[in-house]
Amino acid sequence: MSLETTGQKKGQLEAEVSKAITQWEKEYLGRGPLQVKTDILRNMLIVHLKGILTPAEKELTKTEQGLLSIKKIRADLIEAGNHHLKEIIHTVTGETVESFHTDISTRNAERIIVFILEGNLERKLTE
Repeated sequence: MSLETTGQKKGQLEAEVSKAITQWEKEYLGRGPLQVKTDILRNMLIVHLKGILTPAEKELTKTEQGLLSIKKIRADLIEAGNHHLKEIIHTVTGETVESFHTDISTRNAERIIVFILEGNLERKLTE
């Protein structure tokens, strides 16, 4: 997909990334987040997911051991599916993902994913 031929605006592309990540979460993890917000900043996509824990996971977070278990399992799942995430970002944006970083707050049921892209997507969208 070429950004030049699609004529997409930054907000539209951010919404498409959010939608694609939500769909991936539903298909891969069996449940999607309640809210997703994506921001394009220079060569980064910053994805903020809210409401990511199941009711059972929320119950487990009441203990320190349960909280750490959920954090580890979720991190392992994301790492195992990282090639799918990179493909999704490439398909939606046309950019190759150099790396990505993620962290989860089990207390707030939120996840942040930062995709580092090879090119400056924000600049390409404003040219």
